[in-house]
Amino acid sequence: PQRAYRALCPNCGAPVDFASPASFGAVCSFCRSTLVREGDALRRIGLSAELFDDHSPLRLGVTGRLQGQAFTLVGRLQYAYEGGTWNEWHALFDNGRSGWLSEDNGRHVFAFDSDAQGDVPAVATLHAGDRVLVDGRVWSVASLTRARLLAAEGEFPRPPAAHGEFDVADLRNEQGEVGTLDASSSPPQWSVGRSVALPELALAGLADTPEKTLRGRTLDCPSCGAALTVTLASTQSIVCGQCQSVVDVSQGVGADLRHFRQANAGGLDHQPQIPLGSTGTLRLGRGEAVPWQVVGYLERCDLPEDGEDEQTFWREYLLWNRTEGFAFLVDAEDGWSWVVPITGAPQVRGDIARLDGIDHRRRYTYAATTTYVLGEFYWRVRRDQRSTNTDYAGTGAHAHRRLNREQAGNEVTWSAGETLDAATVAAAFRIPAAQRAALQRDTAPAAMGGSGIAKLLIVLAVLVLLMTLMSRCSRDDCDRLRATFGEASTEYQECVRSGRSGGGVWRSGGGSFGGGSFGGHK
Repeated sequence: PQRAYRALCPNCGAPVDFASPASFGAVCSFCRSTLVREGDALRRIGLSAELFDDHSPLRLGVTGRLQGQAFTLVGRLQYAYEGGTWNEWHALFDNGRSGWLSEDNGRHVFAFDSDAQGDVPAVATLHAGDRVLVDGRVWSVASLTRARLLAAEGEFPRPPAAHGEFDVADLRNEQGEVGTLDASSSPPQWSVGRSVALPELALAGLADTPEKTLRGRTLDCPSCGAALTVTLASTQSIVCGQCQSVVDVSQGVGADLRHFRQANAGGLDHQPQIPLGSTGTLRLGRGEAVPWQVVGYLERCDLPEDGEDEQTFWREYLLWNRTEGFAFLVDAEDGWSWVVPITGAPQVRGDIARLDGIDHRRRYTYAATTTYVLGEFYWRVRRDQRSTNTDYAGTGAHAHRRLNREQAGNEVTWSAGETLDAATVAAAFRIPAAQRAALQRDTAPAAMGGSGIAKLLIVLAVLVLLMTLMSRCSRDDCDRLRATFGEASTEYQECVRSGRSGGGVWRSGGGSFGGGSFGGHK
């Protein structure tokens, strides 16, 4: 049992409990006063705002175990940045050690404060993609964020940044670690952590399940007034099913929600081939097969630098599982694949990226943009959301492996996964037999044999279908870009030029290997 400490709040007189005698201070749960310990007394140094209810299943008092060591969540810091909010939970271990459980691309990271050896670079001098030396090791800069403390509750091992904005840099290395430089103090606070899945922590005392907690989290679409129901705790953007407007809920649900209208060439009747809300059981990687629900859908394309280059279009399905987090199912013209954002960063040498001892060779580097979205997303979807992508494919016996590096502004995200057979996708999501032919993307010429005529007919049918799709997509996708970005936009003009260049708009490589993720660890 831990030695507990209790004192009265100097502002309202309510009791304030401390689980750790080493805690710097706490926030009074009654009047929200920020308190600092001075011996056996408390001094009020400020007032904490109300927490934004993000419906997280985590809460103060939740217990768990990490590598056999028991801990309790005793504090929560909630930060705001341009893309929304994130939480950092202060975990107090039974041996008195403090750790931090925070979000990472729809998943979680467990980190510990550390004293960095040697010089620490100034956060303001860093850029996404830089390679820097911190604590005697080489790291890649994954993201740079301008943040401020939004609210706090519970107790903390060090004083929180109560006023003003500060910079946060997230670094990743080839050992799968996440390093964070927090410039809210001088020198910057340094912490190192690894990715964890919540089931691994054997958590007890969680809040109600998301289905129960979020049932009443509804709002009216600011564009057409239709009712919107937010079903995921991590949702930052949601698309109205009535008018297709993208609604930003990253700053909370209020009377003045930011939104933008989008138009799709297929009209409101246009639906993904795998319907939103569908659940399919898939084995992604080495783990067991688990049910994945389709919660979001994106249509994307590359932006060729040369008007004579072919343009590629692909589709991404955002999948969600309660314990595994998020994954992307990618439907490109050269086949299906799945990817998930990874915690660390591969070792890159020239055209080779090495991850988990496997070499991946670079295939394409290109600019990309999102043209249409449906559903819910754990990052803030914005108009004209561009990124620079690099696709890698495994070599030799690992040719089915996929890697993608995506950079959007001050954030770099690496995703890894493998190819999938279209029949596996169709079976997992129970696609009707009459619709399964439309999922085939990896068709190859068949060898002529005893059934050569039948095979030839199949090949001809596929070619006719591809020619029809190429003609239709060339026209429809340009119409969509014009409706979404305007006739004078770069996206529309490049699409028109590509469509006039002759020979269709799809390049022979066919699509992206990565997911459209723009929400990293903070």
